[in-house]
Amino acid sequence: MKASFRGGVHPAHHSKRPTRYQPIQDFVSDTVRIIMSMHIGAPSVPCVKKGDQVKVGQVIGEPVGALGIPVHASVSGEVVSVDKISYLGAEPVQCITISNDFTDTWVELHPLGSVEHVDPALIVPAIKNAGICGMGGASFPTHVKLSPREGQKCHVIIANGAECETHLTADHRLMLENSIRIVDGLRAAMRAVDAEEGIIAIEDNKPDAIAAMQKACHGRENVRVQVLRTKYPQGGEKQLIQAVTGKQVPSGKLPLDIGVVVLNVGTCAAIADAIIDGRPLIDRITTVTGAVAQPSNLRLRIGTITQDIIGECGGFLDSPGKICFGGAMTGLCLPDPTLPMAKSTNGIVVYTPEDAASVEEESCIRCGKCVSVCPIGLNAFEIKLAADKDDIEKARRLSVQDCILCGCCSFTCPARRWLTASFKMAKQKIAAKDKAKGGSKK
Repeated sequence: MKASFRGGVHPAHHSKRPTRYQPIQDFVSDTVRIIMSMHIGAPSVPCVKKGDQVKVGQVIGEPVGALGIPVHASVSGEVVSVDKISYLGAEPVQCITISNDFTDTWVELHPLGSVEHVDPALIVPAIKNAGICGMGGASFPTHVKLSPREGQKCHVIIANGAECETHLTADHRLMLENSIRIVDGLRAAMRAVDAEEGIIAIEDNKPDAIAAMQKACHGRENVRVQVLRTKYPQGGEKQLIQAVTGKQVPSGKLPLDIGVVVLNVGTCAAIADAIIDGRPLIDRITTVTGAVAQPSNLRLRIGTITQDIIGECGGFLDSPGKICFGGAMTGLCLPDPTLPMAKSTNGIVVYTPEDAASVEEESCIRCGKCVSVCPIGLNAFEIKLAADKDDIEKARRLSVQDCILCGCCSFTCPARRWLTASFKMAKQKIAAKDKAKGGSKK
């Protein structure tokens, strides 16, 4: 049976057509700008300086704190600068710029061998040392996901191949072209936490990927494919868990609290690279589409500059209205095309000025559509009223912090209310208030 969840919407899937049948191609640019804040947690600290010569896979950023992961050079060459740049957040981030010498000289790698025979105790440290974080967009450090606390037990690992966002086909192409590597990474993760089952979840609009992954699973221990009903946000972590296992992650809890871990299929492939080849995460597959001459799926070195990527795709078809990292539902707009992509950049979408034009909010007509499509079951109408009045405590009582910012409410609203934007702002204000309150107690 096709699994699903409550709520959700059905954005048009024609946005995926330009790249769905485009094979993965490699692109390596002459310069990379590698930021130190590519994951949830404290930014890594640069450990190289201007003028240093670096090799591919060399650690250039050292981890900080429990959620920290190292950052590696994605090309070999000379460090041109180590400085702060404006990025997608409010605060500047540390960035290391490297001029590529195109020799592709690697550091010495230390492969661990077959995922079925490696000592399970070595898997999680190898994942951390490889600098792997969630590649589906959330950027949560993978070694932390695979480190249960005392009393926790992981029973199921779900490899997320839903790719429900608009425009994106990077995971789809990975499943078609490197399916065995995904299963290898899933098996490594399962062995690391002694999980009983591994499930690869794929929406039913990808029959070729379903067939490829079923073939790759054949003969592998306790792994299978689960077909999902095509619906957004089927790839959301909590929605995926509910669809596949029938369990709900309680408010304020993590999937591991109910015995489940979710990993993106790209993350699984990166785990396999780390174990089998000893290779750190220095590249990823990214869909480049929209108003570009040649929509493509590219394997990019981490830190490749956006305007170079678009140039590789033949340039803009028109003056761009917006450039976003990610799809139309949850993508983040770039203030500057000179900014680099990161480990979580699964897509770069260029919008025309017409598509990018903002719409004016209209008065709510009390239709209730926002409530009916919310995958969390929140009262979006009431939260919006509280947020607009800056009544943050009421928004908190209405569980705005459980909002996953999927955009379903805004997508379905006939009055074009800016619901998701209001909820994001309310969540940020609550987080800032709680942080200030915590600091005042110290």
